[in-house]
Amino acid sequence: MEFMNTPLFEELEREEKLGNFSRARQLIMQKLESSSLPTMLKARLEFELERIERLVKNYPFTEMEAKKKLFESIKDLSEKEYDELINAAVLDYIVVEGEKRFEARFFENLLFAIPKYKSRTKKDEKSEKVRELLYNRVESLLSGDKPKSYRVTAEIKVTPDISKIKGNHVKCWLPFPKVEAQISDAKLIETSHEKFLLTSNETPHRTIYMEDDLKEGLYFNVRFEYVISEQYTTVNPDKVKATFSPELSKYLVERPPHIVFTPYLKQLTSEIIGGEENPYLKAKKLYEWITHNVRYSYMHPYALYENIPMFVASNLRGDCGAQASLYITLCRIAGVPARWQSGWYANPAFASPHDWTMFYVEPYGWLPADLSFGGVRPERPDFVNKFYFGNLDAFRMVANSEYMADFQPIKRFWRSDPYDNQVGELETEVENIYNDAFKVEMKIISFEDIEN
Repeated sequence: MEFMNTPLFEELEREEKLGNFSRARQLIMQKLESSSLPTMLKARLEFELERIERLVKNYPFTEMEAKKKLFESIKDLSEKEYDELINAAVLDYIVVEGEKRFEARFFENLLFAIPKYKSRTKKDEKSEKVRELLYNRVESLLSGDKPKSYRVTAEIKVTPDISKIKGNHVKCWLPFPKVEAQISDAKLIETSHEKFLLTSNETPHRTIYMEDDLKEGLYFNVRFEYVISEQYTTVNPDKVKATFSPELSKYLVERPPHIVFTPYLKQLTSEIIGGEENPYLKAKKLYEWITHNVRYSYMHPYALYENIPMFVASNLRGDCGAQASLYITLCRIAGVPARWQSGWYANPAFASPHDWTMFYVEPYGWLPADLSFGGVRPERPDFVNKFYFGNLDAFRMVANSEYMADFQPIKRFWRSDPYDNQVGELETEVENIYNDAFKVEMKIISFEDIEN
């Protein structure tokens, strides 16, 4: 998707900023009638039609609906407070054809932006117990406890909503665990369909592929087992070497449209690392800057962004994958090999999509860095920030070791998430099936502590 770095023409940008998306579509169609458009500009405009559709879909709430959610969720919220939130620009909305439309997770992002409102919302006791479980384990590892290994059985099920889908035949790509780094074994237990394709472990986005005719009661399901270990490494910076194998040079290059060494990001990297030459300490300085300066915030679908690291570095906010993208880019600018890892955050209670990073230093090899889990927050113990640089808990399922890689078999239409695969991708013979047209259930069946 390198074409995302191609700027839109001025009139189109103006209409989109004003929320005149019908007019914007007309302008795109008029421009596409030209036979002399450069290839990259044509691809950008063709995708812009798709991007507009996704953007509008991502702002489902009217102002009345948004206010209803706010007043029902925050105890004793006043009209004056609501006006203050609008004026402070912390409620995410855009204008669509003259009407305010609020983003799907505007409320959750408000709580990240202004934590004091959280105390006036309903307490999430399950999340607090899960967080306590994690922090206790992290503290134990920092105190010298021996890393453990676990055998995990999990499954994912996707159910298409046939009322929202055009076509007669559905193709499905579900994530499947990769054996690498923390994961030492992965086994298929069962699938919903007898005929399937499980890609090799070397595939950047490891998937299991199935297909079926669209019908009532259709679903795709896979259950698998994997063995994962906690990663805890004590690094002596004095033993770190500035050299590495030539095969790692691919983890130092640009990957447009997102891993791009812009003047701003190069200057930012220089300001953060200063005169530091040790690769490990460079990576640490970059980690500390992001975890101390970038606020966690849910993002739009990644396909809506022209350059995710630039967005994060300019807005100083972003979710796990956005922060990971910025970290990878800054590390590469600094000469530290860095790459993507993602899949699930999978603990004994539940599973959810998650992204993090790996960076390389000789002689220790690939080390993890989880920017969002290590992010500094008022309610988070200080030792958590220390732990997630170079170390990682076992509450992970790794399915992707790179982003922007093709599926096997290749998907015909645009993916809902063009960068990796955590909750599955579906399409028919006529269109992509967006995430809002299928239900996803991710379940942890068992989480067994085993001997190392």
